[in-house]
Amino acid sequence: MIKNFVKGKEANLYSVFRILVGLMFLQHGMQKILGMLGAQGTAAFPTIFWFAGIIELVGGTFIALGLFTRLASMIAALEMAIAYLMTHASKSFFPIMNGGELAVMFFAAFLVITAYGSGKWSLEKMLLKKEHF
Repeated sequence: MIKNFVKGKEANLYSVFRILVGLMFLQHGMQKILGMLGAQGTAAFPTIFWFAGIIELVGGTFIALGLFTRLASMIAALEMAIAYLMTHASKSFFPIMNGGELAVMFFAAFLVITAYGSGKWSLEKMLLKKEHF
């Protein structure tokens, strides 16, 4: 009985983690694409920043909702790896010194989400009865 309680609690905690990571990522897309949340402007199509913003906006939404979560988090992890290598890695080896700690943290979070999927609270499981990716 205690084992089942702990398992349920962990599943709920993981779902909270997935939702929060998705919502945080979504905010970056809202800044780049929609010009919201203190943005200085919007990314112009078809720049790399525009494509990154679309991944953040759509991917963050899908991850937060638990919709095609593994696919969305794999794409988001790839974006974070590319962003880190293109923007931060050449400045210093250490993320704290090159300003890339957020990209590394998102990358790590997306690896976890890719491994564990949508979790207990998932729109995909609710609508489609199972996880497809």
